[in-house]
Amino acid sequence: MSTYDVAIIGSGPGGYVAAIRCAQLGMKTAIIEKYDTLGGTCLNVGCIPSKALLDSSHHYHDAIAHFEDHGIEISGDIKANLKKMIDRKQNVVDTNTSGIKYLMDKNKITIYHGMGSFVDATHISIAQADGKTEEIEAKNIIIATGSKPSTLPFIKLDKKRVITSTEALSLKEIPKHLVVIGGGVIGLELGQVYKRLGAEVSVIEYMDRIIPTMDASLSKELQKVLKKQGVKFYTKHKVTAVKAGAKEVTITADDKKGNPVEFKGDYCLVSVGRKPYTDGLNLDKAGVKANEKGQIDVNDHLQTSASNIYAIGDVIKGAMLAHKAEEEGVFVAETIAGQKPHIDYNLIPGVVYTWPEVAAVGKTEEQLKEAGVDYKSGQFAMRALGRSRASGDIDGFVKILADAKTDEVLGVHMCGARVADLIAEAVVAMEFRASAEDIARMSHAHPTYAEAVKEAALDATGKRALHS
Repeated sequence: MSTYDVAIIGSGPGGYVAAIRCAQLGMKTAIIEKYDTLGGTCLNVGCIPSKALLDSSHHYHDAIAHFEDHGIEISGDIKANLKKMIDRKQNVVDTNTSGIKYLMDKNKITIYHGMGSFVDATHISIAQADGKTEEIEAKNIIIATGSKPSTLPFIKLDKKRVITSTEALSLKEIPKHLVVIGGGVIGLELGQVYKRLGAEVSVIEYMDRIIPTMDASLSKELQKVLKKQGVKFYTKHKVTAVKAGAKEVTITADDKKGNPVEFKGDYCLVSVGRKPYTDGLNLDKAGVKANEKGQIDVNDHLQTSASNIYAIGDVIKGAMLAHKAEEEGVFVAETIAGQKPHIDYNLIPGVVYTWPEVAAVGKTEEQLKEAGVDYKSGQFAMRALGRSRASGDIDGFVKILADAKTDEVLGVHMCGARVADLIAEAVVAMEFRASAEDIARMSHAHPTYAEAVKEAALDATGKRALHS
């Protein structure tokens, strides 16, 4: 029987990063992956493939809607070749997953392909695809098995007409009418992909606004822009039934007044969140406890109820984000090595990769009001930037929330071009507990989208924005 200092179950961003850091710290490390390729949901059917399709559809949309403005004339029809887009997406995925394999080999991490399950707190049985079973021993074990798409109890996912994000990444045709249940990140991103390619898109959301966990101003701005792009929204609608036929799906919902309304589309994307995936792990044999939501209980060191077993990423509480899982993977590796790492969960940024993009870190206005915090707000519109005017990306804004007395930045909320990258400036500032004045005093290159951050900081420090 092979023995290891650390064995990781699951090779998504949390798992493979944990494995690399463990190996860097001198631990003999193994990683166990149920599927044939490494990378988990993020690389195979999540973050990476969805961004590949978002980029392809963005290029197509620019060609038909914006090229002429830039003096680019194309003769003949411009056509979207979905098969080529899907093929390119798969090539991106394959390149990334093979890159993870390279990193495992480089760091001398042993890879096991098969379904890992606990025999006890230090032994894992690995059921391989060919029917063979192998058992390994590990002093420490990290559970990083991620999550799967959630659904509603009355919805049957046939994966043909009623689909999840996984199937939406590999459709054989552009939908005529895609009905999206859920106005969160995944539904909006994939909805925009197919809207750009020519589909009618309707988003049904139970809450009173889309991206309901983010600052309300971001919800309002993104919905306004997406409506301009032709996406239809039905907020405060409660879906009550989904019935799939051979070529059509009928969705029934109660509207804001409780009256039943009906939607018909050729595809229905169910995007109502994700749930922890621990099926088949046999947690009880290792003495690992989970809560009523299926999340594995952990302490501040991310230890489970079995002290040598840790859990990270989507299987524990908190935002289901790849970069959160990565931070936790490093945290656990360094904890096992006897170091004293830390994670500030308040400073894990959130991003929506629509166009315009949406990004945020820290507290929302709603959270500050609820907590009774005395704060001030500064905001700057992207349309006032020379860079935005030059590129034609004039939608959105940057908003900075700061403590009314100390001026410390408490939250930053952005909507606009490249804000998925810009949010890192806010994270750095808040990690060092910067004030709005600190950001306002820093030189930002001109012309850039980042100038909106400086201008919002100037606005927060005393309505001193220079270009509005």
